[in-house]
Amino acid sequence: MNRLEDAMTFEEIQSLAKVEWEAFDRSDRPRILVGAATCGRSAGALDVLQTVNDELARRGIDATVVQVGCIGLCYLEPLVDITKPGRPRICYGNVTPEIAAQLIEDYLVNDNPRPDLALGTIGEGAVEGIPGFFEQPMLKPQVRIILRHCGTIDPVNINHYIALGGYSGFAQSLKMRPEEIIEEIKRSGLRGRGGAGFPTGLKWEFCHRSTGSEKYLVCNADEGDPGAFMNRSVLEGDPHAVLEGMLIAARAIGATHGYVYCRAEYPLALERLRIAISRMKDYALLGEDILGSGFAFDIEIKEGAGAFVCGEETALMASIEGQRGMPRPRPPFPAQAGIWGKPTNINNVETLAAVAVILQRGADWYAQHGTESSKGTKTFALAGKIRRTGLIEVPLGITLREIIYDIGGGVADDKQFKAVQTGGPSGGCLSSEHLDLPVDYETLAQAGSIMGSGGIIVADEDTCIVDFARFFLTFTQAESCGKCAPCRVGTRKMLDILERVTQGEGRDGDIDKLHQLAETIRDGSLCALGGTAPNPVLTTLRYFHGEYEEHIKDKRCSALVCKNLVSYYILPDKCQGCMICLRNCPVGAIKGGKRLVHVVDQSKCTHCGTCLDVCPPRFGAVAKVSGQRIEVPEEPIPVSPSK
Repeated sequence: MNRLEDAMTFEEIQSLAKVEWEAFDRSDRPRILVGAATCGRSAGALDVLQTVNDELARRGIDATVVQVGCIGLCYLEPLVDITKPGRPRICYGNVTPEIAAQLIEDYLVNDNPRPDLALGTIGEGAVEGIPGFFEQPMLKPQVRIILRHCGTIDPVNINHYIALGGYSGFAQSLKMRPEEIIEEIKRSGLRGRGGAGFPTGLKWEFCHRSTGSEKYLVCNADEGDPGAFMNRSVLEGDPHAVLEGMLIAARAIGATHGYVYCRAEYPLALERLRIAISRMKDYALLGEDILGSGFAFDIEIKEGAGAFVCGEETALMASIEGQRGMPRPRPPFPAQAGIWGKPTNINNVETLAAVAVILQRGADWYAQHGTESSKGTKTFALAGKIRRTGLIEVPLGITLREIIYDIGGGVADDKQFKAVQTGGPSGGCLSSEHLDLPVDYETLAQAGSIMGSGGIIVADEDTCIVDFARFFLTFTQAESCGKCAPCRVGTRKMLDILERVTQGEGRDGDIDKLHQLAETIRDGSLCALGGTAPNPVLTTLRYFHGEYEEHIKDKRCSALVCKNLVSYYILPDKCQGCMICLRNCPVGAIKGGKRLVHVVDQSKCTHCGTCLDVCPPRFGAVAKVSGQRIEVPEEPIPVSPSK
């Protein structure tokens, strides 16, 4: 597409976009949408896409095939939607290339919509035997504002976004004074979705009031939390929502240049961002004199190298400047002196996507969702030991129980719930007593956790809480930039203690030392990475104190996770003398012979668990225990004659 005439009005652009959308949405050709975001691709969506294209070509079917973003049901990927003219859109889950070929034959050729394979219908109309898609248990409680277009529009087609109201918020902002835009965001109650929850309008106001003709706006798309993929999914499924939010923010604070700081590990998000920015320039939505308004703004992509600390504002700015990503002391704050000493405003992907909707639909509309102090919705990445993993968007104030059980379907494999961590590696681990807590900024903070960017990881009864805390501290310790001693040295000392404890070498006084170190790191670190790094340890000490005592005093891991605290025994009444475990033991720790009850030499055993893995399930002769001894023969004896 060549750049359109700069004199073209937004209304004219919108009219063109609506014509294209109508042709797409009400086409007399079949339409097939393939969920080909990162989660879909990891499940095989590109193979499905290839099969779809091959089958359509082989059968001579003229259909529109589009790659769309993630609609959120990651546990059912790959997802494929099929629409026939005059029929509602039907979504199918767990589609393989074989199923894709069968759907084309059954539905497109023979008019059998295959209710046995369908998840639900989307849009007006019904198909016998197929429920409404948004009646799915995972989707029904959700309120989709940020994710409203993901999985529905072509993310690389700007006309799809514009036709559904996109950039109308920015067009509205051009008719408002910067102070009026800021006041609208304040009235909406929007708080930063990157984790801190600072009021967005107030943050903009600080930057707006800073003196200087050159200001910068940054979209923080670094998203380094393990198990988090909210920002990535929005950028892959609806990049223009974020870019429109950047235009509005830039207009409000007076910024002339913007950066999207996105980690290089997000290649698809980066690709779609580049295409989206190019399309914006085609429509004169970037550059000089945007839409003839006199407002000038441009956006540049800065790829990050994957350092977790660069999610912190000042470290991120250093990285943009070409320096090593390390935090700076504050004050001065970015709004006063940010990139190259100029006033700078930094907002998260989700924050900016919310800004676009607020200007499109109004502050009052947005503020009707959420709680008094935490307005709107929040996206979360549901992961861990949960039945329905995926991306969700819910009103703030919803309880953890509703998220885990109503939306997530409860703990996987009918295991018992044990803990949930909110807020990523710097978040806290909460117990079953917190399941009815409302998810908002203040309530989570009071419980010792944080909202963070939106990761939720569920742990079941087979999770060792001490090892769980050790895992997250391992991550934050490795990601410490090393600039300040409390974080650099303190997290290493804490990790050393946790490693000893999980190896069965815990000592009296270790719990007190963990408390002291955690408080020193929390209070003395330069940035939020260090300040929140002890959260997993502090909350697990607070809510699972007995499990630490068990490891240190009893040398026992009831979850049977900590290798050195676990022993393996062969049960004489179940052993068949088949020699499978003996032959597979890598250190020769098993004694026995054919038709002899085998014995594990505990002095040689390395606790690798191979004997348990290879013992035929029908025998079940290997026991895995912690903190107890099972009475077994010291030497091999004949297998009982009854066997």
